[in-house]
Order: sequence, then C-alpha cells, then structure tokens
Amino acid sequence: MSAIIRSVATSVRRLYPEALADKSWDNTGLLLEAPYRADIPRPSNKHIVLLTIDLTRAVAAEAIEKKAAAIVSYHPIIFRPLKSLTLRNTKQDSLIRLAQAGISVYSPHTAVDAALGGVNDWLADGISGGKDSEESREVLVPVNGVEGFEGAGMGRLVTLKEAASVGTLVDRVKKYLGMKYLMVAEAAKHKSHAGIRKIGLCAGSGGSLFKGLDADLYFTGELSHHEALAAKENGISVIACFHTNTERGYLSKGMQPRLQEVLADEWSRVVEAEREGKDGFEVVVSTADKDPYEIV
Repeated sequence: MSAIIRSVATSVRRLYPEALADKSWDNTGLLLEAPYRADIPRPSNKHIVLLTIDLTRAVAAEAIEKKAAAIVSYHPIIFRPLKSLTLRNTKQDSLIRLAQAGISVYSPHTAVDAALGGVNDWLADGISGGKDSEESREVLVPVNGVEGFEGAGMGRLVTLKEAASVGTLVDRVKKYLGMKYLMVAEAAKHKSHAGIRKIGLCAGSGGSLFKGLDADLYFTGELSHHEALAAKENGISVIACFHTNTERGYLSKGMQPRLQEVLADEWSRVVEAEREGKDGFEVVVSTADKDPYEIV
C-alpha cells in the first residue's frame, strides 16, 4: 500500500474506527486499493481526498477530473460480493475507471453513525439547538469495547430542557439542513400544542432503531409508510428529510475539518519516517454528490 493511501485509511480509522461499524451487514474499510499513479500530473502540490455520500458515476468523474488520490465515500459502493467487473454496470464501471486513474476508495459508513462527534451527534445539535438546550443525550444502541470511543453507539435519544412544538423543530431542521420542505407526520396530540421533549434520531433510515423507543418525535431521513403510520397512531410525530439529506451536511461541517487536521498530523509522521515528501493533503467535498430525489 502506498504511503498516501495508508495515510488516508489510517486517518479515517482514527476518527471512525471500523470496530464501531455494524459488521453484521455493513461493508466498511478500504474497498478499492488502486495503484498510485505518480505519472499523472496533479493540479496542485496537495494530494486531494474527495468526500461524498454516494459514489456515483458523476462523483467518480469529478474525482478523475480533480486528479484525486482517494475518495472517502460514506456509503459503500461495494456492498455485496462482485462476481464480475463490467462496464455495463454503473458501479463496476466507476470502480474500473477509478482504479485506472489510481484513485482508491474508503467507506466508513456506520462507524461515522456510531462515533461520538459523528453524523448523529451533528443531527442532534441541529434539532435541539445544541447541548445547552438538552437535558440529556444518549445512544440508542451502544457499541462497546472500542478503546478511546467509550459511549459510542447507533442513533441518539435527546431530551430537551424545555418542550418545543413540532413547528419550531421543523423550522430549526429546515434552517440547519438548508431545506425548504420536509416530510412531517404530526401526531394528533401534538396538533393541540402538546410539546416535544424526547427526540429519537438516526441519520439515513432510522426505522429499525426506533422500534419500541419511548419518544415524542422521530427525526430521520426516511421511514417506510407503515413505520410512519404506526408512529403517528401511537402519538409519536415524525420529521423525515429524505435519506441523504440527514447525512450530506456533515461532510462539510464535521468530517472535512476533522479529517484535514488528522491527515496533516498523520502525514507529518510519514514524512519524518519515510521521507515521502512534503506535499500534504487537501480534503474537499464533492459538488456532484446529490440526493437522487428532487423535492418540487
């Protein structure tokens, strides 16, 4: 493995260890190790690391155009075993072209969900207004045994110090995520101004984590029709924003500055130990990465 890709993988693992991920179904880690193309002229003296939620053809083309060294894709582009690699399949086409361009791919996915300071804590800050407005914040499913990451886990249950209306929380989420429209299922009791204090939240799709959860409101990217209906029937309101809209903002607000800092530290060790040069890294967020849905 080249020193460049090793530095990227090590830095991501320092922030979001693979041991935090739900390996019972998720596929995290270095998914594509491409031979580094030293023969490709770079537009700057920095090794570019491109952050994205989904690794689509458009994002792959963007990475190739930027002459990136690596992509950190929140969602894994390889999820099930591959039996072939052909240009007819869009994901396989992207992988082939990235390998040809010397661009490696790392996916941290549910490790980012579980980590303290990860995407779920970022979401919690947005809907609550920050920890000063919270009575408590706890994980829904703890992930234990990872040294230095005590208290990590999937999902969050936030209890507000003061009850808030569904409308207030909707306005707060819209502003935080930069969205004009959300999907809201307001329970009958909350239409009569009963306040929200307990908020269960999960980036992406939270239905499996919310089962049996005692909360006033569920905040997530998506719930199925029947999950939303059941919640509303049981007096629980729902704010849903479409899957990746609860994840994408974290790239620029959380992952980018943290990874930039850790990569600088990691690369300084490589330079000192291996005399690899002093180019360093630039972590950028994809502009081609978008949710597949448009709200019109």
